[in-house]
Amino acid sequence: MNKYICIHGHFYQPPRENPWLNEVELQESAAPYHDWNERISDECYARNSASRILNGNGNIVDIINNYSYISFNFGPTLLEWMQKKDPATYQAILDADKQSIERFSGHGSALAQVYNHIIMPLANERDKHTQVIWGMYDFKKRFSREPEGMWLAETAADVPTLEVLAAHGIKFTILSPFQAKAFRKIGDKQWTEAEGGSINPRRPYVCQLPSGKQIVLFFYDGPVSQGIAFEGLLERGEDFAHRLSGTFDSTKEPQLMHIATDGETYGHHHRFGEMALSYAIHHIEEEQLAQITVYGEFLEKYPPKYEAQIIEPSSWSCAHGVERWRSNCGCNTGGHPSWNQEWRKPIRETFDWLRDQLIPLYEQEMKKLGAADPWAARNDYIQVIMDRSEENVTNFIKSHVPRELTKEEQVRFLKLMEMQYHTLLLYTSCGWFFDEVTGIETLQDILYAARAMQLAHDLGSADLEPELLQRLSQAKSNYKKRGDAAQAYIRTVKPTMIDLLRVGAHYAVASLFQEFSEVMDLYSYTATSEANDYMQAGKQKLAIGRAVIKSKITWEQVTVTYSVLHLGDHQLFGGVREFMSDEEYERLGLELKTAFERGYVSEGIMLLDKHFSSHNYSFWHLFKDDQKKILDQVLSQTMESLENDFQQLYDNNYALISAIQTIGMQMPRPLQTTVEYIVNTHLLREFESEEPSPDEIKRLLQEVQRMSVTLNYDNLEFALTQRVDILMKKIQDNPQDIKTIDLLISLLQVMQGSKLQTDYWQAQNIAFRMQQNTYKEQKAQSEQGNPAAAAWCKKFETLYENLNLKL
Repeated sequence: MNKYICIHGHFYQPPRENPWLNEVELQESAAPYHDWNERISDECYARNSASRILNGNGNIVDIINNYSYISFNFGPTLLEWMQKKDPATYQAILDADKQSIERFSGHGSALAQVYNHIIMPLANERDKHTQVIWGMYDFKKRFSREPEGMWLAETAADVPTLEVLAAHGIKFTILSPFQAKAFRKIGDKQWTEAEGGSINPRRPYVCQLPSGKQIVLFFYDGPVSQGIAFEGLLERGEDFAHRLSGTFDSTKEPQLMHIATDGETYGHHHRFGEMALSYAIHHIEEEQLAQITVYGEFLEKYPPKYEAQIIEPSSWSCAHGVERWRSNCGCNTGGHPSWNQEWRKPIRETFDWLRDQLIPLYEQEMKKLGAADPWAARNDYIQVIMDRSEENVTNFIKSHVPRELTKEEQVRFLKLMEMQYHTLLLYTSCGWFFDEVTGIETLQDILYAARAMQLAHDLGSADLEPELLQRLSQAKSNYKKRGDAAQAYIRTVKPTMIDLLRVGAHYAVASLFQEFSEVMDLYSYTATSEANDYMQAGKQKLAIGRAVIKSKITWEQVTVTYSVLHLGDHQLFGGVREFMSDEEYERLGLELKTAFERGYVSEGIMLLDKHFSSHNYSFWHLFKDDQKKILDQVLSQTMESLENDFQQLYDNNYALISAIQTIGMQMPRPLQTTVEYIVNTHLLREFESEEPSPDEIKRLLQEVQRMSVTLNYDNLEFALTQRVDILMKKIQDNPQDIKTIDLLISLLQVMQGSKLQTDYWQAQNIAFRMQQNTYKEQKAQSEQGNPAAAAWCKKFETLYENLNLKL
């Protein structure tokens, strides 16, 4: 067969971590999930690792790992998050690459990516190399092999970028057909113009570089790639398959039909898109429409017979080259036609200015420490980013500084490396892609700039913030009330910035709301208690103590004295400072304890002001996730009281409510709110219960119908899905737990026909695996006359069917 199909998915999310905590904080807009990474991982990344193939009746007949059939790349920063927060999906992606190596003649599905999605043609030469080195190291560490190809952010390319890829041994990259300038058969003298996307995407092209090196270019099929987003090709997998296979011409030469799209298309942007993808692959193979392949395999079988030149610079998402990432070129998301993106230029210039300000500081300070080659050290720093264990970091320092460094010098060394790390992160392309300078993506890049600048100041740099603000003030917001990027910095970025004293304040407050421990893990910091006095009188609490706060990243540490006065709810008053003398500490403790014992709240607050002066803290200085934890604790009692009031109103007026509903009269709003609150609350409680009552759920669902209750779909569906998953995992761990099997069957049957669109994806995965092993073992025993095994099989078959699975 000379017809081949390769589907490439570019899976990527911009890094969302707080640069000081190295953690993604709570994002309310992603609810009921914690953050958008978590939400998109559930909707897309995980789904593609176990995608369904359905029969004509809509039953699941097979589950496959799409990643083992397609070409894909994942952003390294996204995989870093996934390794920590979604390890099952992460492992499935690594496993898929190993499976694909067997399927595709020794060539894996996975490609590398430039590290943090910077626009390579706009980067300086040094940063280009670091991005490729980091991307390759990250790939090799995860996939245990060298990458053959590398994805360029936004497919943005120029000849210097291709030179860097080739210099590091990258064999190929993928570009848009609109990036092709000209082509010719190898050996011919005449070039054929290919601008306007007219190049034949069915073949690979070699690009001869000025250095004498070369790299292979694959120009994807533009119309079909666009069709996935705009022609509804993911509505039916069979249509998708025929659109892919219908593009081949009658030539006898080997042809590669290949597309490239955002991987999030399959499941996040298009719900069930991953199922259309898996069915298309299944249909192509079943009907022998073409052979599924990946780039590396095709390249080995059919080396390029043509060469190409590219338009410089160019990308797949900007018709003006790479102007989208440095000017108001007209490219935007299209949602606000009256807006402009004049802010892009001053943001780019501000970041370039900051980068260039930090270069001499980095070089000078590294040489003072004795580093032989500061930039080689930065290129190797990815080894620390991926493994921050003390032993590994110690070995890294020794490998780049021949002499023994003191503790203080080690801290300076690590701060210098982190300064450069964040200087690279601030160029993440998403900061320019969207329409508004005060959007979350641009502010994320400004956060990285603030962290780099803070580290520089710690290392002896002059205060760069005034000039940074002056430059940011040139980046005007499209929202008049928001002003400009400088105002957004003061409003959003400045309060986010953290130092060790603020971490100490967080520790002091958090210690009041959780069980005390000698060592507390605080994201990228640790707090080790040296002394802690705690007093409580009714709702009021007082804590006084001493602790060592240490950064896991830079190893910087400080011993602090702290005190917190909690008056109840979220009313907190506290202070923290570098450790005072033992005498002062004892005096502080005596004065505060005396005031607290006497109930002198105002005196206690004045004492905090006296001893901690400008280092006072409150509830608002807590990190975001912990603010929510405390508010949830505080709210629980309030909500319990509120629920009792609603319940009493509901019970006392139920007959009246029922009568109003029966005669079709308009329900007074307070009564309708009462009914909806009680029904939603009780349903949620059942779904969150370890042993939900199907009978009670059935009654509540009937109430939903009778009373025309508006359900809180997001929260209820999320809770029900989690409960079904937990019950299914319990069955997986103990298959003979008949009680749990019966409970889950009853729960699933009760939910059939309800308004809730439940998602049993994880439970289906478990049941599918159990069908392949546990069920087959029990079935064999059943056929040998074992009645217990026969009874178990019958129950499992019922459960399997209720999960919409087909044996």
